Amino acid sequence: MSQTYSLNDIAKHLNAKLIGDGNCKIHRIASLEKAKSGDITFLTHKNYEPYLTATQASAVILKEEFAVKCPTNVLVMKDPYLGFAKAAQLFDETPKPAHGIHPTVVFGKDCTLAENVSIGAHCVIGDRVSIGKNSVIGPNTTIGDETIMGENNLIYANVSIYHHIVIGSDCIIQSNAVIGSDGFGMAKDDYHHWVKIPQQGRVIIGNKVEIGASTTIDRGALEDTVIEDGVKIDNQVQIAHNVHIGAHTAIAGCVGIAGSVTIGKHCILAGGVGINGHITLCDGVIITAMTGVSKSITEPGIYSAGFPAAPHLTWTKQCARIKKLEDLIQRVKNLEKNSHSDELEL
Repeated sequence: MSQTYSLNDIAKHLNAKLIGDGNCKIHRIASLEKAKSGDITFLTHKNYEPYLTATQASAVILKEEFAVKCPTNVLVMKDPYLGFAKAAQLFDETPKPAHGIHPTVVFGKDCTLAENVSIGAHCVIGDRVSIGKNSVIGPNTTIGDETIMGENNLIYANVSIYHHIVIGSDCIIQSNAVIGSDGFGMAKDDYHHWVKIPQQGRVIIGNKVEIGASTTIDRGALEDTVIEDGVKIDNQVQIAHNVHIGAHTAIAGCVGIAGSVTIGKHCILAGGVGINGHITLCDGVIITAMTGVSKSITEPGIYSAGFPAAPHLTWTKQCARIKKLEDLIQRVKNLEKNSHSDELEL
């Protein structure tokens, strides 16, 4: 059953300015266009302003500039999207896992479980594993030998956590994530055969880190792969060995980060970004979607590369012209050279 809150309670929770009936009861959060009576919604961008005057919501979270156009109760915030995030937490109905240790769990030797730890069915816990209090381990998850986990972690079903991994507190790891798999380390012998390099490092994960479904974080080759506090990683991200990601960086889906990359704090990598190995991104870098980064970035800012989608015929014309660029450059160079020679003769 969903929770019900008064607008007074929600305004206090959001630290928002309330304009309207504080006793109004809210039981759900919804989109601006489809909200009904009893719902709270939000406006973050002027593109959605046409929906504001017609909304049937009981309250809207918005900026001061839009308040006069709103036909219902208002919660004024500098950042309405942050308000939406905090309000959504109030109405979150994600099922809570069962408490306690399921009888099918298999434990190794000398494990340490703090108070109020919950472990789901068919989990396998290796030797000398330590799990902090209030942590929840979902069904079918495996945790390798000598892994250390802090407090209040939520590990969903089917996660694979390898040996010697360190995970802080208040982390969320979604289903099918793999933490600590071998990095792609190979050398060639005299016969051009690949020789595997054992990966001896660990993965060190800080506090309040979120790791998306089917994301893979490789262990270090010699030194550790490090994910600092507050990093948020989306689904299906590949993080190779010896990568170091700074605090509060956000990484969207399908990003690929090659080995020994250092990424600074408060960076944003949009979907499909590819990062070449052995380079550094400084703090405060934003990389837009589908960009390939091949060199280090030393100045904060927004960086882009690649071509946006276009109608097929337009794209083929652009490709044809790109093929002619080298010839065009040579012709311009020749013209400049001849022009310079003529000037000398004069």
